[in-house]
Amino acid sequence: MAKLGTAIIACTWAAISLFEQDAAAQTLPPSTTPLSEKPPAAPKFSVQPVTDGAIVAVNAGFAGLLDLVMGTGEIRPQQISPTFQTSSLLKIDRGAVSQRFDPDAAMYSNIGLGTLIAFALIDPVVSGFREKSSQTTLVDGILYAEAVTLTVGVTNLAKIAVRRPRPAAYKDLDEHRGDPNYSNANTDSSLSFFSGHASVSAAITATATYLAFVRSPGSLRPWITLAAGTALTTFVAFERVRAGAHFPTDVIAGTMAGAGIGVLVPHFHRVDSSAPRTFWVGAAPAPNGTGGTLSLSGIF
Repeated sequence: MAKLGTAIIACTWAAISLFEQDAAAQTLPPSTTPLSEKPPAAPKFSVQPVTDGAIVAVNAGFAGLLDLVMGTGEIRPQQISPTFQTSSLLKIDRGAVSQRFDPDAAMYSNIGLGTLIAFALIDPVVSGFREKSSQTTLVDGILYAEAVTLTVGVTNLAKIAVRRPRPAAYKDLDEHRGDPNYSNANTDSSLSFFSGHASVSAAITATATYLAFVRSPGSLRPWITLAAGTALTTFVAFERVRAGAHFPTDVIAGTMAGAGIGVLVPHFHRVDSSAPRTFWVGAAPAPNGTGGTLSLSGIF
């Protein structure tokens, strides 16, 4: 994940430089525009090079640092009580411990996630060719980068905060129940909640689907994108459970978090009066003076 974050930062800043050059090149005086040419279509999304570039850089840097910290082993993993029984887990999660782990499932999930990442790199280029606009390529690329880096940062923060043992850690404990000196020292074994593979897959799918519905309304493209992305995300999530790396609730939570971020990022960059983005938070003292009230409202 750290290398992925570094690569995203480099690609994003290169895209921002090209974006500024392209915008300057396309800004021509009205008198130099031939009358026979149609005016360029109004942009559907907009980005601020400095602001969005900083967001991507900070998110990628934050996620990368958390990856490095988790890799040092300095974070003590959550210890499962020897008296804890897996029957106390949620019913939906019990099968993740009792199942026979598939040794190839982790590889399959990596292939599924890699396929979605490759799509996120190719889709902006294809959209640019489709709309004959290099700005479309650059804008969509930045939106993908922002959604992915934000998702990875939130995922890593949740992993460190929760430190839920993986299903494999429960099975390992079962194999050492008779050993009074057993202690789990592997940090990664306690990073189950929530699944990074599932969250990133869902974020890419949600962003791709949102872009497709806005850029190609009334066509099959958005529906194909939604169906294929959902199928791949489900496949990745299933294989993470089969590998013993996550509980079903881990991949469900990861999918929800990633999908939410994947929708909100392009939505807040949309240039469309029919897509209001008003958000308001307010606090006020209670009428009786014994407390206060917090109001939260939004139109998305």
